Amino acid sequence: MRLVLLSNSTNFGGGYLDHAAAVIAALFAGVRRIGFVPFAIQDQAGYHERVVNRFRAFGIEVVRIGEGVEGARAVDAIEGIFVGGGNTWRLLDKLQRAALIAPIRARVRAGMPYLGSSAGTGVAAPTIMTTNDMPIVAPESVESLGLVPFQLNCHYQDPEAGSRHMGETRETRLREYHEENARPVVGLREGSWLEVDEGGGSQGGATDRRPRVHLRGPHQARIFRRGAEPFEADPDTILDPLVL
Repeated sequence: MRLVLLSNSTNFGGGYLDHAAAVIAALFAGVRRIGFVPFAIQDQAGYHERVVNRFRAFGIEVVRIGEGVEGARAVDAIEGIFVGGGNTWRLLDKLQRAALIAPIRARVRAGMPYLGSSAGTGVAAPTIMTTNDMPIVAPESVESLGLVPFQLNCHYQDPEAGSRHMGETRETRLREYHEENARPVVGLREGSWLEVDEGGGSQGGATDRRPRVHLRGPHQARIFRRGAEPFEADPDTILDPLVL
């Protein structure tokens, strides 16, 4: 597998996907045609047009993955896939209703490069239980693509120093997740991303199929493990020992 999982698509003061342009170009090197999943946003046509215009700079054609039976056929015909951000619950609901979970998972596990942003990153986890988004729809289940074996929290925010806000922080919510669940969680701050590849090494003469997970970008990530205090991982850290 080859995955790039962005916490966000736009940094403050920058343009759409500008902060990750180099890694996106590398992920899709040699790819002529990708599919875009716009399900997380209500205006899917406008969202697709935005992505088409952005990827023109990469020299890549972008086809829209639809919600009907043609969606699965489109997944079979593309060379890469981008799942965009928006509301994670709506995204997962539409993926499930369109019966696209299994086809996308199969293609990506077979080597098709996957780019996710925000909600599109969240659905790469086993479930969407650690999203920040409100459940504006009710999917059949919270189980998602399961391309990585740990949970993700995009747009991770630290408590504001000196704030008088008395409600729960992001860290509080993720600690609550571990009161009931065991999977590690990576809190990805905006501007950072994960690069995931699988099968790049060997051990004892056999190919090592375990994912190799690199933290990239300018910020640390907050790592949550059940029964332990959260801690920071520095940029360019290999996260495998921490989250697998």
